[in-house]
Amino acid sequence: MIAVAWLGLPEILAGKALPVPIWLLSLASGIQTSLLLAVAAFAGARLAPGVGLQAPALSALAESRAPWGALGKQLVPGLCGGLLGGALLWTISRLAADVAAPLQGVVLPAIVRFLYGGVTEEVLVRWGLMSAMAWVLWRVAQRDRSKPSSWIFWAAIAGSALLFGMAHLPAAFAMAGAPSASLVVYIVGANAAFGLLAGYLFWRHGLEAAMIAHLLAHAVLMALQT
Repeated sequence: MIAVAWLGLPEILAGKALPVPIWLLSLASGIQTSLLLAVAAFAGARLAPGVGLQAPALSALAESRAPWGALGKQLVPGLCGGLLGGALLWTISRLAADVAAPLQGVVLPAIVRFLYGGVTEEVLVRWGLMSAMAWVLWRVAQRDRSKPSSWIFWAAIAGSALLFGMAHLPAAFAMAGAPSASLVVYIVGANAAFGLLAGYLFWRHGLEAAMIAHLLAHAVLMALQT
């Protein structure tokens, strides 16, 4: 994560007056993300199984079993979700091209988009946050039930998707200075839309399906934007 921050943060903050050296900001960002990632991984491991959310391939690896069977079952949903998500995000960016113009000059390295977007964000938002939200809603609203109802998952999907969209605002503020209200709506809305798709894939198929979709969505965007 420190290496990813080292590659990505200079692109985001290029040309900006900084109070401290960029290497120090990159180091602090990498450490912060690593700590959050550890908390999310722990929270998901403790809470996800209780509500029936899974990471089948990663669980197989943790138990020294071959992950390919579990991964294969998630491949088609993940690929379909990635193609749909990439096309959706590209369409939104075209429709809101004028609004998104302040962000067009920043191009993050592919490795940052794949590793941070496709892997880290899914562990943070889906595995950690969405699992925790579903577990809390279940224990508060349906503690007398042996398993959560569908609305619990939809609420957790929507809530985590909204927070996922809002989590992109600090980077946008760094790139665009003082963004307009329409730019804020665009950033939150576009990312939340993909968050709904990724959350559904996690619920119905497993964390790896959401990761595959996220990775492919970035690949689709990169291909369409060239």
